[in-house]
Amino acid sequence: MIGFLEGIVFDVTADSFVLNVNGVGYDISASAQTLTDVQVLLGQNMKVWIYTHVREDAFQLFGFLQKPEKEFFIQLLKVNGVGPKSALSVMSGAPVAQIQDWIESSDAKALSALPKVGKKTAEQIILTLQGKLVRVEAAIGSKAKANKLSETHRQISSALVNLGFKNQNVDQFVATLPLVVTIEEGVREGLKKLSGQIG
Repeated sequence: MIGFLEGIVFDVTADSFVLNVNGVGYDISASAQTLTDVQVLLGQNMKVWIYTHVREDAFQLFGFLQKPEKEFFIQLLKVNGVGPKSALSVMSGAPVAQIQDWIESSDAKALSALPKVGKKTAEQIILTLQGKLVRVEAAIGSKAKANKLSETHRQISSALVNLGFKNQNVDQFVATLPLVVTIEEGVREGLKKLSGQIG
């Protein structure tokens, strides 16, 4: 099985990206969170952790920027009723570190709001995975993305921290912003998203 691939990001679509590895284009499915990070690396070299899903009628590659993300994906597959596509949908609904926090705190209500997760599946996820997770860093995303954050993003981050929001919560929020955003838009959206998290 493929453990990881390293190559040039050739193309990014709504649910996958193509990695050019020595002239061979690998079509890799990924979460919305990961695809946002990969978009920044278009035309650049990157390494991606791979999970290979093989069936009689399909051979699919799923990609992750952090190894613990891949391990979390594999753990989700152990939950009754959760397959590769639904696991990816779960991971697209929120930063993985946030999802793991909900699992550990038994927050079935928050989990049930994720794509393709109802109350029953949320409870099953908690029952199966609580206390068994390999934690993912709170700031999801590649180092390249962090290095490429624009001055606008840094000013948004600084403004929100100065307003009293926690650095970790601000970092998670700013990582979800589009590459092109005004300071006013970012701060306004941050106030909406982070309301109640001052401390």
